[in-house]
Amino acid sequence: MNQLLKTNCKLSLTDLQTQCEIDYIIGSGAQGEVYKVILDGKTLALKWYLPKAATKKQRNILKTLIDKGPPAPSFLWPTLFAESPNTSGFGYFMPLRNVRFKSLANLMKRRIDPTFRILSLAGANLAHNFLQLHSKGLCYRDISFGNIFLDPDTAEIQICDNDNVTADDQSKGGILGTPRFMAPELVRREVCPSSQTDLFSLSVLLFYMLILHHPLEGKKELSIKCLDLPAMNQLYGKQPLFIFDPKDSSNEPVSGHHDNALIFWPIYPKFLRDLFIQAFGEGLTDPSSRVRESEWRNALILLSDSIFYCSNCESENFYDSEFLKSNQGSAGICWSCQSILTLPPRIKIENKIVMLNQDSKLFPHHIDDSKPCDFSSPIGERIAKCPDLEQPKIKNISEEKWVSSLPGETPLDILPGESLTLITGKQVYFGKKKGVIRV
Repeated sequence: MNQLLKTNCKLSLTDLQTQCEIDYIIGSGAQGEVYKVILDGKTLALKWYLPKAATKKQRNILKTLIDKGPPAPSFLWPTLFAESPNTSGFGYFMPLRNVRFKSLANLMKRRIDPTFRILSLAGANLAHNFLQLHSKGLCYRDISFGNIFLDPDTAEIQICDNDNVTADDQSKGGILGTPRFMAPELVRREVCPSSQTDLFSLSVLLFYMLILHHPLEGKKELSIKCLDLPAMNQLYGKQPLFIFDPKDSSNEPVSGHHDNALIFWPIYPKFLRDLFIQAFGEGLTDPSSRVRESEWRNALILLSDSIFYCSNCESENFYDSEFLKSNQGSAGICWSCQSILTLPPRIKIENKIVMLNQDSKLFPHHIDDSKPCDFSSPIGERIAKCPDLEQPKIKNISEEKWVSSLPGETPLDILPGESLTLITGKQVYFGKKKGVIRV
């Protein structure tokens, strides 16, 4: 393999008037090669473009992105332009991806097996980060497996290949996206990439993460003998149809072929399924009807809050208020072992319900709308079960006092470090927000 840059060598840099040490090649793609390098004692990644990709337009895009800076820390953003008097082409430096972050492609191949909680929070993080990008008038263009990396233990994400990011009104030419993730109007070549087409790609990615299947690949896909370009244009562009469309079952998933979809879809609560129906229903033909980043973020945080454990097999299940209403308060059966489920204590803060499992925590976003995706410092935690604990409790680990009360009783201050007993009907005031306990 003829690499663009020689490893174990030093590369002179024009504008920086210094050298970087080329350690080894990390990978290569259609645009160029990425190397691990050391610059001024710091370990970074360096992407160097192939001659066909080292265009004046790409140079201008890079310099604009470097000037703007990253929209959020999760983006491995171009930080420095790189050019050498001794090597043709150019490239850019960016932070090096930490080895604990794994490609989402590993999720589909089951090389990693994150919990439902990790997947829901990772999805919320993704939506939040793309909201930050879009709010700056930028379009990512290529949301797909290859560009998103996940820490399967913490739900943190890193977003790579940001050198294709452009302004919404400057998206002509260049990459259109990755097949299977592109919006139908992009597949039909009717529009240029935009934040609206990004929203479709984000919805596809979230569906893949949670359902482990593509939202448009059902019975119609099985009828295609050769999935060539014309067939893909038909399936994803000209006549796309959601596999769980409530009004048209002609593209429903088929047992023995689409088992992931059939298994996982009914596990999730109705509020999440409804968002996917919107994203791949009206959102297929009307970009203005697509699910916004903030809607996905809020729904996926709520999904995480909805998790509770089967008392028999300890599998994660989801609290579904709509299911309870239609089944006379029954929580149903565990999707994994078919045992009857028992709900843990829970707290309703305005219209959001948080399950208070043994490992549950309350975070700033639960009580402060100005901190929509803040998991930095928990404010409350369920006290772990112990032999001398007759009733479950939650501990105030914030720096502010809470106030709790039962109807007809004098309100009680719950100071930092103190705990309150979880009793049905007890009200808890977190500043301006009120929570109501149910056991």
